[in-house]
Amino acid sequence: MKPVYVLLVSFGLFFSSGLLAQHAPIAEKNPLSGNASAAEAGRKTYVNSCQVCHGGDGAGGRGPALATREFRHGGEDWQLFQTIRDGLPGTQMPGFGMSPEELWQVVTYLRTLTPAGKEEAIQGDAMAGEKVFFGKGACQLCHQVNGRGGRVGPDLSTAGQWTVQALREVIVNPNEQEGRRPNAVYAKTYRGEEIRGIQKNEDTFSIQLMDMADQFHLLLKKDLAEFRYEDKSLMPDNYAKQLSPEELRDLLVFLKTLKVRDLAKVAAAPSSGEGLLYNRIRNSQKEPQNWLTYWGDYQGRHFSSLKHIHTANVKGLQSRWAWQFSGAGVLQATPLVEDGVMYTTGASGYVYALDARTGKLLWQYQHRLKSAHINTNATSNRGVAKLGERLFFVTADAGLSALDAKTGRVLWHTVMADVEQGYFGTMAPLALKDKIIVGISGGEFGVRGFIDAYDPMTGQRLWRFHTVPGPGEFGNDTWSGDSWKRGGGATWMTGTYDPELDLIYWGVGNPAPDMNGDVRLGDNLFTCAIVALEAATGKRRWHFQFTPHDTHDWDSNEVPVLVDRMFQGKMRKLLLHADRNAFFYVLDRITGEFLLGKPFARQTWAKSLDTNGRPLLVPNSEASVEGQLHYPGLAGATNWQAPSYDPATGWLYVAFRESGDVYYKEDQEYEPGKPYWGGKVVSAKEREWGGVKAINPETGKIEWEYKLIAGNLSAGVLATGGGVLFVGSREGNLLALESRSGKLLWRFQVGSDINSSPMSYAIDGQQYIGISAGKVLYSFALPEDSAEAKPTISKRAPKTQRAEPASKPKLLGVEVGAQGR
Repeated sequence: MKPVYVLLVSFGLFFSSGLLAQHAPIAEKNPLSGNASAAEAGRKTYVNSCQVCHGGDGAGGRGPALATREFRHGGEDWQLFQTIRDGLPGTQMPGFGMSPEELWQVVTYLRTLTPAGKEEAIQGDAMAGEKVFFGKGACQLCHQVNGRGGRVGPDLSTAGQWTVQALREVIVNPNEQEGRRPNAVYAKTYRGEEIRGIQKNEDTFSIQLMDMADQFHLLLKKDLAEFRYEDKSLMPDNYAKQLSPEELRDLLVFLKTLKVRDLAKVAAAPSSGEGLLYNRIRNSQKEPQNWLTYWGDYQGRHFSSLKHIHTANVKGLQSRWAWQFSGAGVLQATPLVEDGVMYTTGASGYVYALDARTGKLLWQYQHRLKSAHINTNATSNRGVAKLGERLFFVTADAGLSALDAKTGRVLWHTVMADVEQGYFGTMAPLALKDKIIVGISGGEFGVRGFIDAYDPMTGQRLWRFHTVPGPGEFGNDTWSGDSWKRGGGATWMTGTYDPELDLIYWGVGNPAPDMNGDVRLGDNLFTCAIVALEAATGKRRWHFQFTPHDTHDWDSNEVPVLVDRMFQGKMRKLLLHADRNAFFYVLDRITGEFLLGKPFARQTWAKSLDTNGRPLLVPNSEASVEGQLHYPGLAGATNWQAPSYDPATGWLYVAFRESGDVYYKEDQEYEPGKPYWGGKVVSAKEREWGGVKAINPETGKIEWEYKLIAGNLSAGVLATGGGVLFVGSREGNLLALESRSGKLLWRFQVGSDINSSPMSYAIDGQQYIGISAGKVLYSFALPEDSAEAKPTISKRAPKTQRAEPASKPKLLGVEVGAQGR
């Protein structure tokens, strides 16, 4: 059957632009809207400052056309205001130092722009035109309308903002669009595979394509036998003959009805059933070349079985690429990698898809914020979850969004809680078979924490578990009076999951206020605890509280690591947890039974743990008006950085911190949306330090320790099958230690604090180590010419396997491979 591709490339420049921003606007509504004199003043500013890129009357040029009124990342007045003021980091769009009045004048002028050509009246049958679009015209093979159709071409959900004349021209004469160059590419590999697609990105050495089946092809040019840019659009140029005048007219009428992308229809569109399915995530150990969840697997082990990088060759590790992130704030994300594509987040609401081998951008998206609450100011984000062909991420304004993993387009957005009350979001979601599990931040603002489950197709909430029980719920009697209403218990880190038991394990944060326990007498369940919830219903199966009635901000959001192993002579399903309170715990994850608890760092607040794991407190263990010095400090003996469990050694590797604080409690009246600490801390005089420890879960014994000059909250560790433990550090050093001894094997200074944990993946058999530092994402690998760098071809890696040609082919008159390596 002859393929038909409608409106593919000619719309490209119009629909590919993204108007992004960083900060909340001065006002949400344009105070000059509809003001003719303001529009004229804005026109003059536009001519002087904007026309050189965006063309006269917004018709487009070096920059995207603005007269189309299609602003992919936000077309409301306040969003346009932000974009002009702040610019678009990572693009050629600068910020302009205009006054608020001048900015609003430009926005007012932009609202007067219309697509080129005088609008003509047209009559026809829109329903018949829809049938042409999805039938005879086969437009849906490449284009989407409200979630239905292909992705390789521009989304046409707002095509109705174009004039009839412009639409007709691009359909009938796709190769004669002035100023628009086709971005179609033909490539042929040495293995004989032929690829035609749309260029997503390119540099001298690589090119990234999407083919007609919406599949990415991430190619190195030196691996191509033939490569050329197509002179014509992939759209057929015979629609004037293929469609009757009535069919063309009806198609135009249908397109003119498309004014706004309807997210309700997008969410209801059928799924392809492809992409990253549940069984692949459940069996992630079978795909070590991929990193499919925030922790690498459902169990939270943060371990890679890849062993191409090992103790004998790690000294040759070198930086392969680095990606500079847009926006304010630091990077805290651990990326996902699936089949050669890396998905990650930055601060300020950014989400990215990258070529994992080269770091080249495939797409980016930014969630735009209306709130100016302090919690939304350049808030960091820790990553995404993926299920099917959808990505899920929480937003700083306490929302959950679903994106199309191939394009970055929004599929739905759900508000979880009110950001003005102090709720916000930072964590990476957890994707199960038919649910997306998320938590919430805001424990220092007196929110009432929860864990939610959402339908991945629609964004509808399926259940909610409150981490601070209300009246009539188990545990409410552990809160005095109505203190439960503002009790904290945030759930700001990703939990883990046991598919066999169908149980979710989730850490819960501190009670509120943090330091003053007098206003919330009792154990304050379920704060500073782990809860085991039924995935189907959200009902609590069991809980274990590590620090009852905490007054030190010792959240228990640290990951519950799930391990099946022999323990004291018996095979058991275990849960390992190194808590912020400086104790290491081993629990039976079926029942929650306490099995072992030992300090792994200095602590002065508890004599020991009783037979049930409850701490036996020393006198004056709580914060006081006069101040009480205790170890660990407020940041904890460890925090949210990833530990790592190595099945070869049977040890849990934990980044630790040795520091103390003087804890003071104060009376503080609760005010919604404002910090609710109920006290303060002052650092101990003794100098802090930190490092990494190898803990034997059988006994709690510290097998070895590697010291650093400072501990940290966020830089974690990664054990690998090659016997190498990768360690991030606050001082900016990425280290490689021998897993069994802690011996230093290699180090690299990244030039900034590391606030994330390393991860690993492989492409064409070559292993990479990825880590975020400052505002840069690094990927490390062995040298390309190293025989050990690529011992095997990975099962699902992109189709770019190398083969030596008999002679060097020509690439636009230049020998392929002449650029060197």
